[in-house]
Amino acid sequence: MTTATERRDTAPVAPRGKLSPVAAYTFAVVRILLAFQFLWAFGDKTFGWGRATPAENAWLDGGSPTTGYLSSIEGPFAGFFNSLAGNVVIDWLFMLALLGIGLALALGIGMRVAAGAGVLLLLLMWLASMPVPVNPFVDSHLVDAVLLIGLAAIAAGDTLGLGRRWAATEIVQRYPVLR
Repeated sequence: MTTATERRDTAPVAPRGKLSPVAAYTFAVVRILLAFQFLWAFGDKTFGWGRATPAENAWLDGGSPTTGYLSSIEGPFAGFFNSLAGNVVIDWLFMLALLGIGLALALGIGMRVAAGAGVLLLLLMWLASMPVPVNPFVDSHLVDAVLLIGLAAIAAGDTLGLGRRWAATEIVQRYPVLR
């Protein structure tokens, strides 16, 4: 018969500084789920799939991906965000951010840049939603922003992604921020 101490010592635990396989795959799945959120938002706004964006408001049909949301902001930052609604430059920046962040997360490459851009975008969306209707401070934008930082920090693109191959490229070796 083994004691609890013996069982604990023989349990499969990742060495210090490495993720266990369960953790690595869990975070890879979280990365892919976040990628799907960004890519779905891009696709829905581009093609008007009828979820958040009706077909007649699709970006490809001349609609503005920022007008509906930004023009309806009523919180303490309403003036700032309302002034950005429908601006062609803001529309392009927003859509390129959704696509770029989503692709980087899906592929597991450029996680640091994607996390930085994603955090900026999500924090702006969090500010736009102030005051948060259910909780005085926390909403999914804030949680997702923190998750992006963590995913980049643990190199979540290495599992179920191209992160390791990307990290081995000459440009990433020269400029590690691209990792």
